[in-house]
Amino acid sequence: MLIQILGTGCPKCQKLEENARKAASELNLDFLVEKVKDLQQIMAFGVMITPALVVDGVVKVAGKIPGVEDIKKMLVK
Repeated sequence: MLIQILGTGCPKCQKLEENARKAASELNLDFLVEKVKDLQQIMAFGVMITPALVVDGVVKVAGKIPGVEDIKKMLVK
């Protein structure tokens, strides 16, 4: 599973990454986390506000930081 964190590296982006890693680890998923900081790449996902969470190429959330339990639900859908 490819988990991408879209954002410039701000504290909100770091918190989203932390929550995503924790959620995926607690679900015992085989995953890779990639940070996407390039604005053109971020916009290619149709994301206009960061941070954003992308799972296997699908934007799950943008502009907010979901909790670990919410991310778990996003990862299993």
